[in-house]
Formats: sequence, structure tokens, C-alpha cells
Amino acid sequence: AITTVSPRYAREIMTPEQGCGMDGLLRHRADRVSGILNGVDYGVWDPATDPFFASNFDHDRLDGKAAAKLALQRELGLEQGADRLLFGVVSRLSDQKGLHLLPEVIDELVAAGGQLAVLGSGEAGIEAAIQHAVHRHPRQAVLRRGYDEVLAHRIIAGADVLLVPSRYEPCGLTQLYALRYGALPLVHGVGGLADTVTDCSLEALADHSASGFVFHEFGPQGLREALRRAFELARHPAQWRAVQTHAMRLRFDWRDAARAYGALYRRLTDAGGTALA
Repeated sequence: AITTVSPRYAREIMTPEQGCGMDGLLRHRADRVSGILNGVDYGVWDPATDPFFASNFDHDRLDGKAAAKLALQRELGLEQGADRLLFGVVSRLSDQKGLHLLPEVIDELVAAGGQLAVLGSGEAGIEAAIQHAVHRHPRQAVLRRGYDEVLAHRIIAGADVLLVPSRYEPCGLTQLYALRYGALPLVHGVGGLADTVTDCSLEALADHSASGFVFHEFGPQGLREALRRAFELARHPAQWRAVQTHAMRLRFDWRDAARAYGALYRRLTDAGGTALA
């Protein structure tokens, strides 16, 4: 059996774009390829019990999230205000994570009334470009270099939207944490990001399945269009709250992943290790 960490990525690795030269072999063995989503340790990532901020909250008591946002703005030196749509990034700063796109949209994000909090480090050119862009917007955008577990929790708790614009992403965990914390993920529609986040299309809003914002054209324009959809949804607080509540109720538990792996192992055992049904 050949496994990877999301159903969508299992299909993507059988293409020349993401097969890294192995796509022909993987297509030949397509009957052996499957994708099982990663899970989240909700004992660590739970806004109702998280020890890294004081104002715990859950989908049925969201006042604490508003308090977490104000506390994060204060901690990072951002202008305080509930009306500012706060975008967060917790990531390696790399081309693979799509963060070379970020400096191209920061000016527009701030001009539209948004704020940006970035935590991460990585490729020197991307770090420098982000730093240069945020310097143009004191009190509205900030970059904290490196990784800080406590601040990561606080950004995900305080952000309204979490940006995950990866070029490719086998599964991704950050968007799963964001869903649980009511920070609507804004993602490129690839790999596990596409498997776990449902775009706020009219149809998804109508059937209450929407959980974030998904763009498909990988580039600054695709990212810009998704940002505009986020700002537009924020103009409708009742709809925003409905999407946020649905997102927080979603679960991607390791028990589900374990059951799927158990079923796979049983099929292999039943097949005598020679074929996969």
C-alpha cells in the first residue's frame, strides 16, 4: 500500500506537477494509493481550555475570542479595535507555503481596513520582503521572526482569518487548528487544504457547509480575490458568525485517522500482503 496524508494529495502525486518524477509509477500502482487525513490533538488545540491566553472560548461562547483579538493587538503593538479584520500567519516563510505572495497584497489588505500578524521564519528573501512591507504600515502589520509556541496559539485564537496560501500541501495542520479556534482559513485549493476547508460560495453559505475561503489561481490575483471575499463576508456579521460556528464544530480527530489506518492494515492482512482491495 502507498499512503499519504490526504485524499486530494494522493491524487495530486499521480500528476507530473506534483509527482516529483514518480507520477508514472504512482499511476501504474494507482490501486494501491490512498490518502488518510492527519488528525489534531484537541487536548493541546482547544480554545475552551488553552492555557496560553486568559479568555477561553468555544463556538457557543465567542466573547472570549473577541477578547483574545484585543489582547493580541495589544501584545503585538497593533491598533486596537474589533472592527479591524485581523489576518494571521503562522508558518515557515517559504515559496512552498506560498508566502512570497504575501508582500504583494499587504498594502491592499491594510487599505481595505485589515491588519496582519505574521509569525515565522524561513527564506531570507521572503522574510525581507514581508518585513519591508509591514514597515510601511506601523500599528497595522507586524512580523515576528522565529517560532514561539505561545504566540502561535495566541495568533490563531485572536485572528479572524488565518492565511495558508501554500503552493502545495500534503495535509496541513495550521488550517485545522484555525477551524477549531474560529479563525476562518484562507487557503489555496490544493492537497489537504482543499479536503478540509469549504469555500464561502453562495451555495455553501446556503447549505451551511462553508468554513473558510479557497482560491484556485495560484498567484497574487487569486489571493487578492479570496481576501476580498473575506472582507465582504465580514460586512455581514450574522453570516460570518454562522460560518465561524460551523468551522469550530468540525472535528479532524486522530481517532478517525487511526480507524482508517486500521481498516487499511486489515485489508492488507486479509489480502495476504499481495493485493489491496
